[in-house]
Amino acid sequence: MFSNYLIGLREGLEASLVVCILIAYLVKTGRRDALKPIWIGIAVAVALAMGFGCALEFGSQELTFQAQEALGGSLSIVAVGLVTWMVFWMRRTARHLKSELHNRLDAALAMGTGALVATAFLAVGREGLETALFVWASVHAASDGTPRPLIGVALGLASAVLLGWLFYRGALRINLAKFFTWTGGMLVVVAAGVLAYGFHDLQEADWLPGLTNLAFDISGTIPPDSWYGTLLKGVFNFQPDPTVLQITVWALYLVLTLAVFLAPVGFASGKGKVKVTDEQGSRGSQPSNAS
Repeated sequence: MFSNYLIGLREGLEASLVVCILIAYLVKTGRRDALKPIWIGIAVAVALAMGFGCALEFGSQELTFQAQEALGGSLSIVAVGLVTWMVFWMRRTARHLKSELHNRLDAALAMGTGALVATAFLAVGREGLETALFVWASVHAASDGTPRPLIGVALGLASAVLLGWLFYRGALRINLAKFFTWTGGMLVVVAAGVLAYGFHDLQEADWLPGLTNLAFDISGTIPPDSWYGTLLKGVFNFQPDPTVLQITVWALYLVLTLAVFLAPVGFASGKGKVKVTDEQGSRGSQPSNAS
């Protein structure tokens, strides 16, 4: 459940920060009349993401077992690719996110209501679709017949909404650069497990060979239905009997991606503040690289 909580928290916080920046800028510049189109765009983006997730879940249930495994494996690999790109994109561009959104909003204000709706929809919709796909892939990989994965996602999203509101009110200070670095690193670990499980699905669908070629089998030492086996699966998508292909893909992705992600990128510490103005004009600042 922790891995799914992390996904909901990390992805949801990005969307929350985008909403926070858009709303605060409109309030600060006295354009409260533009708030309604922004909320409409956000609502449409959320509805689209939820609809996409439901289509993945219920649509896949009508397929044969082999087709389900092929779809699950393929979408897991796509989800890992998108999340990996997102993690690196956020680390590289977070310091310019605020100014970029402000520029887009200024252009949309000049164009009218439709442009405002589209700006909010595009800003939040991309995050929503990525989240829906990765959550579906992670739940598919970690599902044990209980609702715990979805509960973890829901708690993570709720935490993200609360943090976003606290940022907006200026009640919370947090180093966003460090937050996204640490959660990004943990998300890479989660993604490695999802990727390995995706390859296992493709093996079960007979798209890839080696399903019976196990790297090891420690099911007797770490039973999958034990509390610690369940914990390891929930956090790392751990499997006690992976194939050689699974463990190879997992190790290569994890080592190479973390090596690049954790390499110095030249960020100067202490630079960058996220300043947010609420309805009463109070200002809060959070040390980060998001401006």
